[in-house]
Amino acid sequence: MSSNLTIGLIRASLPSYFPEKYDVWSRAESALSALCEEESATLFVAPDIPMDACDTKKALDQCAAAGADFILLLHGGFSMGDVARTVAAAPVKAGFWSVPEPIRTGDIQLNNFVSLNMSMSIARQVRDLKQQPVQWYHGAPESAALVNRLRTTVKSLNAVKQLQQASIGVIGGLAMTFYNMEVSTNALRSKIGVEVAHHDMHELTQRMDAIDPSRVAAELELVQQAATVDGVSDAQMALQSSAALAMQDIATENNYAALAVSDWPALQNYPGMHPGAAFSWLEEKYNVPVASEGDVLGAVSQLVAKSITGRVGYLLDMTEPDLDTSQLLVWHGGGGPLFLADGQGCRWINHPMIGRGTEQGPIYGAIADLVFRDGPVTLFRVARDASALFQLNATVAGRDPGGFTGVRGWLENFTMQRKPLSLEDVVNTVMAHGLEHHFILVAGDVSAVLAEFGSWTTMTTLAERPDRGYLCAEDFS
Repeated sequence: MSSNLTIGLIRASLPSYFPEKYDVWSRAESALSALCEEESATLFVAPDIPMDACDTKKALDQCAAAGADFILLLHGGFSMGDVARTVAAAPVKAGFWSVPEPIRTGDIQLNNFVSLNMSMSIARQVRDLKQQPVQWYHGAPESAALVNRLRTTVKSLNAVKQLQQASIGVIGGLAMTFYNMEVSTNALRSKIGVEVAHHDMHELTQRMDAIDPSRVAAELELVQQAATVDGVSDAQMALQSSAALAMQDIATENNYAALAVSDWPALQNYPGMHPGAAFSWLEEKYNVPVASEGDVLGAVSQLVAKSITGRVGYLLDMTEPDLDTSQLLVWHGGGGPLFLADGQGCRWINHPMIGRGTEQGPIYGAIADLVFRDGPVTLFRVARDASALFQLNATVAGRDPGGFTGVRGWLENFTMQRKPLSLEDVVNTVMAHGLEHHFILVAGDVSAVLAEFGSWTTMTTLAERPDRGYLCAEDFS
């Protein structure tokens, strides 16, 4: 199976010279080819134009042989219902596309929007569109809106495919008491195709001990160049480098797309460290997602973020809702790449909580310390054994002081499904749905791609639960 998404294009029309007259086929192929090149996808065009069910089955077989993950039926002119019904009845992800009329007076030329309407109606009759959705598209190949709609599909389906091919390595299991992050690996495999494999924490520490010191030193030099070391001992920084290299080796040798690591308490006992900076370094330099506390669904969410944006997101807690200012602090004290730091940049610092209150103080390093730069963001999580999806949009707004030490930012201007929410609504939504406390933050608005990703994977959309000021049993999902 190719790692790239493949689109199978089937061109459909009754016998007519109009699709050729108006260059429907060539313009469509040109637009799709450009889109596929931009999104690292592959386009396969079925060679013939089917007229009936038999022809359509042949075209579907040709697409299947080419490894097509998605069938796009292009109505270049009015098409027989047999064609749409055969595509809709096939066990494939599918979309139907029609192009506008070239002229809007006199004799109708293509009549293919009517054909699109008929095809979607037929699809409803032959498949359960909630379980096997069909997307529709209407627009000229040169239309920016049409291309953006197709791009949303390509990005969302690419995320689906990346998960189907992904394995996640869990090191050390789930952190103690984090029952809310328990997950059924069998359900994950069945629902989205993700495989999960486990490694004992001793494997990580033994690998750390065995790494060539010269390799650790070379990596440490890169780590120190990436951010200022502020108060962290040389020994602790060396441990961060050896931990990053050991985790990267485990991921590479086992072809893991992401890791979920129990960062406490075992690593504090031996070798006496917290691997937050190592997590950050894996995500910043190697673009390998690492979910703290053994959070497998956090790692799954990170893989979705990486597929959609090209970069690992930020795994964060909703840490402090300031109801007086309607701002929400999202934060984490371990992990997170460096690239979204504001103009103050990033520091490597001792973990502020481990050792706090003791005679030695917080000396178990290290973590990244940074504040997010201002701008729009999306916050989301794949939840409930990958059967549900939560997402909201917000804006990072600079605030002084910038929040607790670690990776953080204050959010405001909340929306879900384009509807404004108060901070009270956000809090009630998270609490009523019983969402796990790790959320993924990515720069920009990727809500459309996430929503379509959820539809293709038949995840339940976890909708707003407005704060009513009193207990309402209907809010709990």
